[in-house]
Amino acid sequence: MLGIDNSQALLLLTILLLSWLVQKVVAFQRVARSVDNWPGFRTVFSDRTVLFPFSVRGLSPGPAWTINSKYAEFARHGWDVITGISIYPTPQLYIADPTLTKEIMGARARFPKPTSSYALLATFGTNILVTEGDEWKRQRKIAAPAFSEKNNRLVWDETAKVLDDVFQNVWGDRDVVELDNIMDLTVPVTLLVIGVAGFGRRMSWSEDQVAPSGHSMTFKDAMYEVSHHLVLKVLFPDWLLRWGTPAMRHFATAHDELMAYLHEMVVARRAAEVKDERFDLMSNLLDANEDETDSAAKLSDSALIGNVFLFLVAGYETTAHTLAFAFTLLALHQDEQEAFYQNLKSVLPTDREPTYEDFSSLSYSLAVMNETLRLFPPVLAIPKESAEDTAFTLTSHTGETRTLPVPAQTYIALCVASMHRNPRFWPEPDAFRPARFLGAYNRDAFQPFSGGPRGCIGRGFGETEGVAVLTKIVARYKVEVREEPGWEGETFERRKERLLRCGHSLTIFPERAPLVFRRR
Repeated sequence: MLGIDNSQALLLLTILLLSWLVQKVVAFQRVARSVDNWPGFRTVFSDRTVLFPFSVRGLSPGPAWTINSKYAEFARHGWDVITGISIYPTPQLYIADPTLTKEIMGARARFPKPTSSYALLATFGTNILVTEGDEWKRQRKIAAPAFSEKNNRLVWDETAKVLDDVFQNVWGDRDVVELDNIMDLTVPVTLLVIGVAGFGRRMSWSEDQVAPSGHSMTFKDAMYEVSHHLVLKVLFPDWLLRWGTPAMRHFATAHDELMAYLHEMVVARRAAEVKDERFDLMSNLLDANEDETDSAAKLSDSALIGNVFLFLVAGYETTAHTLAFAFTLLALHQDEQEAFYQNLKSVLPTDREPTYEDFSSLSYSLAVMNETLRLFPPVLAIPKESAEDTAFTLTSHTGETRTLPVPAQTYIALCVASMHRNPRFWPEPDAFRPARFLGAYNRDAFQPFSGGPRGCIGRGFGETEGVAVLTKIVARYKVEVREEPGWEGETFERRKERLLRCGHSLTIFPERAPLVFRRR
């Protein structure tokens, strides 16, 4: 056996390291040339890596760069398309152009969804979001009918019941209600609504505080824990989650509890002796699956559970977080809240509660939702991939026209958060101005629900619930920022930055926004 002293080992290690670095530099330059050295990020890691999930210039843009920098990176480079070149073997494109976004979303064959980007949402089983091609068509055929006009009406009615329970039995006769965090209101409200409108599982506010027999966690707590820490399921094997840190073990318990809840819901629906007319999402999904005449087209139990989980996440988390941002924005902008309230007074008689029939008249409520979704879209970027070599002809902010080559397998991020702040399509893009959605606007530049064939099938569900919550609460309570020790004298911009600071789970949410609801 040959002996190697320390100096020789160090020399060998240095040579290997230099060789590796040279290979990476050459590959880096090759990838940059493949997109004609188009301007953009030049970093060690891409924003997709879990090895360095932080924003540090030169190292990584970070996974949340689009919400943090808004449109600034595109403005800096002078194009609505920029590139990302890193040690990743293929280039990345970031797009904030609505015309090109629409073209890509409409061309599913040329620009399919990279399903690996949705691994988090496949942990409970396959579903319409994580599939492509024929499998996606098969699942969507059965899942789409679950979202119907009758389901939207059910969403409205159940939202009203949940809020009436809050007003009468939780807030009671208090003239002032203080919340340490707005999420303490929006999360349980949306969970209780999805419980009924999604799964026919009615609970009162107080009932969901104690775990039912056979469970160690409530449905609400299990869902919240899983959705906020689902990345652990991808990063660590099951055995490590069950024997790891207390936080990892807590997540593993929540995951098992939620899976048990979902299985119980499906079994109970299938075993129901009376198949009465029901319009909740799960009943609609199971009925559509049972009515499918082609046995090969039916969804497996895994696909059923996967889609039920997707309905749960999409029906609760996106709406809960959007409403949290909406109430925070209204509290910060009292003039906009007053305009909203005056509109409600003009639309609704003072002697009755709003009903589903009023939905089309509540355009200002929907405008508040849309403006919130513009500023804080649940999905910051929509992932796509180029299936073939192609090219885009683009025009810069100064009028220069160039052709950008796009090699096959290029990762494409349709940067919704940045496009929503593009000043070419949104005057005063950083301002909260709900009224902009009462008139004409560029609909291609507004994509919080994606678009094209892969557009969100639950859009009506979310809009109905959001409008109902905003309408009922703002008609009854004035929303204000809660004053706290240590923040006296802060500027408006500092307060806005503090209250709207984003946390990240499956979607973004305000980390902590303490608000006050004052009876009108």
